[in-house]
Amino acid sequence: MDYASSEHAPGRTWDHTADHADTAPLAVKILIAGGFGVGKTTLVGSVSEVAPLHTEEYLTRASVGVDDLEGLNSKFTTTVALDFGRITISAELVVYLFGTPGQERFWFMWNDLVNGAMGAVVLVDTRRLESSFASIDFFESRGIPFVVGVNCFHGVRDRTTEEIRAALALDPQVPLVLCDARDRTDSRDVLLALVEHLMTSQSTTSL
Repeated sequence: MDYASSEHAPGRTWDHTADHADTAPLAVKILIAGGFGVGKTTLVGSVSEVAPLHTEEYLTRASVGVDDLEGLNSKFTTTVALDFGRITISAELVVYLFGTPGQERFWFMWNDLVNGAMGAVVLVDTRRLESSFASIDFFESRGIPFVVGVNCFHGVRDRTTEEIRAALALDPQVPLVLCDARDRTDSRDVLLALVEHLMTSQSTTSL
């Protein structure tokens, strides 16, 4: 196997930083947050170009009385650390997705996961809107731009966007998108809504 020589040509100075500056893509970190069982792992998996990293464990009797399983009869696993996925937009831009754990006992991890994040998607389930209040409060308190993705389980849309926005007490500037987290196109559209929101927020800040 041939290897590039480490010998430098006479009279030439190598600047490895300069060599890689034009080829290294810009990395953008986005968090996928929300309550327990709203579809964060599903969204990351549906849109990631690589097999997503999951840190899921089966629910056990130890979670009884600790995790709120109301309305989640078919939920057998839970994210105990994070979900991770990647989307290459172009040679210049790569998006990294970090799905946060939803249970209250793992919220302490959010403070680490949020470091370096450009923005976030907060997924909500209209059957349990209150489960995503903490995520919304978290990003609002830190001034991190976010959009709300309403995961319409089984295609059910039992509330209007106006009703959902009012129930979540969302700022009028926060985008709200209806989606099916299982669908790649829907998940992509939620992320595009966040990108547009980030661009708008940046433009407003620079004025």
